[in-house]
Amino acid sequence: MNRLKEIREDRDLTQQQLAKKLGITQRNYSYIETGKTALTDDILNKLATYYKTSTDYLLYRTDMRTPYPKSIVNDSDFIHE
Repeated sequence: MNRLKEIREDRDLTQQQLAKKLGITQRNYSYIETGKTALTDDILNKLATYYKTSTDYLLYRTDMRTPYPKSIVNDSDFIHE
């Protein structure tokens, strides 16, 4: 299963809900999730911040969901509430 879809569904989120938090359209998010559109660094970082995981986990470079140590970046810099 697609990791982006899996983690989204684990959080009981719809594509529409997540897209709104990311500041993009549902269609754009759907294309990212299905691989029709490339995952940009900006969206990848926003997703990792929102899910509190690493970009490596989202990109299948690791199976560890635990994020790396907290940086000085404020989560609110990335996610629209």
